[in-house]
Amino acid sequence: MARPKIYPCLWFDGNAEEAATFYTSLLPDSHVDKVWRSPAETPSGPAGMVLTVDFTLAGEQFQGLNGGPDFSFNEAISFVIECEDQAEVDRLWDALTVDGGEPGPCGWLKDRFGVSWQIVPKALNEMMDDRDTEAARRAMEAMLRMGKLDVAELRRAFEGNEAPQQASA
Repeated sequence: MARPKIYPCLWFDGNAEEAATFYTSLLPDSHVDKVWRSPAETPSGPAGMVLTVDFTLAGEQFQGLNGGPDFSFNEAISFVIECEDQAEVDRLWDALTVDGGEPGPCGWLKDRFGVSWQIVPKALNEMMDDRDTEAARRAMEAMLRMGKLDVAELRRAFEGNEAPQQASA
């Protein structure tokens, strides 16, 4: 498989192969393409260790590098997955937040490797692109109050049918 001219390389601390195997289990058209072992000792580890892992995720090429503990991921870079429906949102959210992942606001989360993801229903993007700017505003305001995005709640807000806020006792 020929490499594309540009592709992201993700820096891991010794678990690039584990991460690639996990990520490729989540989406169709995904697979580990090549595991490269270091031919010599490097600052990252001994000869023979997994140095890089080339993998395809939803048809896009990535590389994982076992670079060591010097750098870690942060929210400045995230990967957006546009989901077809609530079932896909739920499945990916649950898979990516399990075993040490962290849910965040507005459809964002961090997985157990520290990589940030945005799990976004396609319906929200359609609502935000609607000509009815007032409806789009209502959907955005509803999204801003959520962690995992809820398509039905977003739709209700978009249509102006939000459930009234319950008064606190």
